[in-house]
Amino acid sequence: MKACGHVFKYGDNVDTDVIIPARYLNATKGEELAVHCMEDIDKDFVNKVQKGDIIVANKNFGCGSSREHAPLAIKCAGVSCVIAETFARIFYRNSINIGLPIIECVEAARSIEAGDEVEVDFDSGLITNKTKGERYQGQSFPPFMQKIISAGGLVNYINGK
Repeated sequence: MKACGHVFKYGDNVDTDVIIPARYLNATKGEELAVHCMEDIDKDFVNKVQKGDIIVANKNFGCGSSREHAPLAIKCAGVSCVIAETFARIFYRNSINIGLPIIECVEAARSIEAGDEVEVDFDSGLITNKTKGERYQGQSFPPFMQKIISAGGLVNYINGK
């Protein structure tokens, strides 16, 4: 499984309240959440993001509350992957549960810049910055997690979809 897209870059401690502000949590569908994704940290994100684009951040991405709304908003906005130095543990698990691929890689998070074109191979964990001609070795997913993500999330995986 691979992802390829242009990068939106953010710093440390991007919390779930800026990924999807609490004032929109009454929305029940991912598409409704997606139109407000990242708006408190990047007003133009939803107007610029294209299907397949990638978010890159530094440390502790997804910290804050444990809501599944945050990774769901990112996925439904069209983001194919999030790369960070580290993720908040509950965000990491929620991402897998809803089928949003994420990958930890310190070198990639530090070197990749906004606008770079990046490809991620989830089988190997290899991240290729096509813009800079650089490669970084990220943490690959174990096979069972790859199956969950490929199925579109835990519920689809359990239901055999």
